[in-house]
Amino acid sequence: MTLPGEEQSSIAAAVPPVMFHQLAPAWVDGLGALLAALAAAGDDRLFHPHPRDSATLRRLADVATGPGEHDEYHVAVSSGAVLAYGLLRGWTEGYPVPSLGVAVHPAARGRGVARLMMDHLHAVARARGVRRVRLKVYRDNLRALALYRALGYRMEPLGGREWCGLLDLDSPVSGSAV
Repeated sequence: MTLPGEEQSSIAAAVPPVMFHQLAPAWVDGLGALLAALAAAGDDRLFHPHPRDSATLRRLADVATGPGEHDEYHVAVSSGAVLAYGLLRGWTEGYPVPSLGVAVHPAARGRGVARLMMDHLHAVARARGVRRVRLKVYRDNLRALALYRALGYRMEPLGGREWCGLLDLDSPVSGSAV
């Protein structure tokens, strides 16, 4: 049995190298653990793109690996641990500009994992012929805002608590590490 502190220290020690995988049934438990860690840290208020229950995660994994055009769900993995989760969605609903979302395990923060996931998602979007992505971020999420601005996102007010970030993927600043 792994104690919560032991799990976090093994995740913190597991950063990089990082491999990216499309969400598949094999990664559902690891993604569930990442989402539970976000909730335990109180960060689920900042990242809530869909329900966190196992059935929803399994359905997303099945859709992500199924045939046809669909939204993209990816995990960043190191030493078997899911360190980050990223998604590009909106295509299933017919939107031409996908919404991007990223979450990093609390124990893996501050090590460049978010930047790696963002670069990966930008590359996935480019491979699908997308020229622009968008995201929403809470105004008090200063760490995320700093990353998004460094990547070239232009922030526009969205209500009183959020920003809407837009990035032209043709820009030389966007995802320069890819």
